[in-house]
Amino acid sequence: MSEYYFEPNWLKLLIFLTIVFVLLYLFHVLMRRWLKVEEKKLFSYNHVNDKHKKIDWTIRITTIFLLIFGWGLNRIAENPHQYWFLQPWYIITLFIIVSETVRAFMEWKYAENRNTYKLTLFDLVFFLLLLLILI
Repeated sequence: MSEYYFEPNWLKLLIFLTIVFVLLYLFHVLMRRWLKVEEKKLFSYNHVNDKHKKIDWTIRITTIFLLIFGWGLNRIAENPHQYWFLQPWYIITLFIIVSETVRAFMEWKYAENRNTYKLTLFDLVFFLLLLLILI
């Protein structure tokens, strides 16, 4: 048998990830138009105010600390699944949920267009549903 059972198939993975990102993007664009929310700059933080910026950076630094701490703890653990809550996939998913929830709250409280928080929440829910379907 010349093929390995777990041989990575990079083309299938690339197609799969492309489909997921296209779905997320299309959903975002359609919801943004439906809610009449202006487009934000791509790859920018888009903080609502300084308070949001401070909270967001606190969440980011805490996440980085948890990723490093979890990596170290899971490396020395006898059972790698002993600290399941410190696995990178769990920490990153939790980061996305907390970060987007804080963003939605700040947009609800301080943004000029009140529909921006709805867009953020719809995007978060769609992302979580897609994640659950894929798992």
